[in-house]
Amino acid sequence: MAPPVATAPATPSAIPGAPSIDDAAREVVEWLLLEGRHAPGFEPMMDRFCRRLMASGVPLLRAVCALPLLHPQIRTIAFFWRRNAEQVEIATRAHGTETSDEYLTSPFATLIEDGADGLRYRLEQMEPPYPYPVFAELKAQGATDYVAMTVLFAGGRRNVLSFTTDRPGGFSTADLALVDAVLPALGAVLETLALRRLATTVLDTYVGHRTGARILSGDIRRGTGANVRAVLWYCDLRGFTSLADRLPREELIALLNGYFEIMGGAVESRGGEIMKFIGDAMLAIFPLEESDPTGAAACTKALDAAQEALTDMAARNAERAAWGQPTLRCGIALHMGEVMYGNIGSANRLDFTVIGPAVNLVSRIEGLCSRLDRNVLTSAEVAEACASRLVSVGWHPVKGLNDPIEVYGLKEKTGTNEGTDE
Repeated sequence: MAPPVATAPATPSAIPGAPSIDDAAREVVEWLLLEGRHAPGFEPMMDRFCRRLMASGVPLLRAVCALPLLHPQIRTIAFFWRRNAEQVEIATRAHGTETSDEYLTSPFATLIEDGADGLRYRLEQMEPPYPYPVFAELKAQGATDYVAMTVLFAGGRRNVLSFTTDRPGGFSTADLALVDAVLPALGAVLETLALRRLATTVLDTYVGHRTGARILSGDIRRGTGANVRAVLWYCDLRGFTSLADRLPREELIALLNGYFEIMGGAVESRGGEIMKFIGDAMLAIFPLEESDPTGAAACTKALDAAQEALTDMAARNAERAAWGQPTLRCGIALHMGEVMYGNIGSANRLDFTVIGPAVNLVSRIEGLCSRLDRNVLTSAEVAEACASRLVSVGWHPVKGLNDPIEVYGLKEKTGTNEGTDE
């Protein structure tokens, strides 16, 4: 009889009776690649992933995933999963926090900035002072073991995952082997979700939320579009040319950013969408909803936004005057009409915007603001929808039209008429 063949001992399981590490890891990886990558966002994917690990025997108390972002305001977004929490918590960190003491004294800084591949600290065996302040908080929650590791994206971008347990004795070798085995698949899924979020963020930042959604849905062919009715907003900064000639570049950019923050913030807070910035001018729309056939609701939103913007401009001018800086004046024009909303441009460079006679008219109306010493002027179409708030300021010729048009202003002057360009 042939002698028995020696076999290698089975890979230890995470818990008695659980599948082998190979089997458990395979199940998690298959779930990540077949289902996890189709999750609608990081939060549900993070929750399901952590619960998959727990079902495989990994005794998680808390897990954190931190991802650097390409975003104009946010440097990093972190997702906090806790075993007994109903949902994943999201925390964002603004640009500049990478130099804060809170960040520099965290394990994540060691991994992201210093290039470490992983860290492990058996918290139940440690006493103060701790190498990282967060360990005191974790020990107070009953944590016994802490592990953090990097997840690399294509191009070498470093992201961080940390896992904490409250099981006496901490994580087993089998627990860590399982986590290590699924990390490559997790990294691929995280990168897919990150790229999806990046595309949305970039489009929202540069073309607006509604337009970005249309582009992501596949509406990117030149000449495609739709006719929509909307209240058009066009604002322009007066005296900008002289300011540009005499202000340092950094001060001029800060001035423009502050001005657009006021104008754009007022528009977006009322449900409008910024179409484009044109030098020191801004074009935006308030689309009419099906429930608003006359446009009264959209006109009200636009007028409210205009008054808010002028009030904020007056406050900003008071601050600038107190510091001896030049104050600002602007004109805001509103018109309601039909526009073509879609792709315009060359074969390889498109602009998703609104065009049509209504756009030309609203810019012409804004040109009357300085001449009539009004901060806000509207067309008759807007005045018909919001008659109680507007008063006629007469008939005036505008470039491109043979006949004069009647324009309207706010019954109560608001904002920065008292300001100067000096």
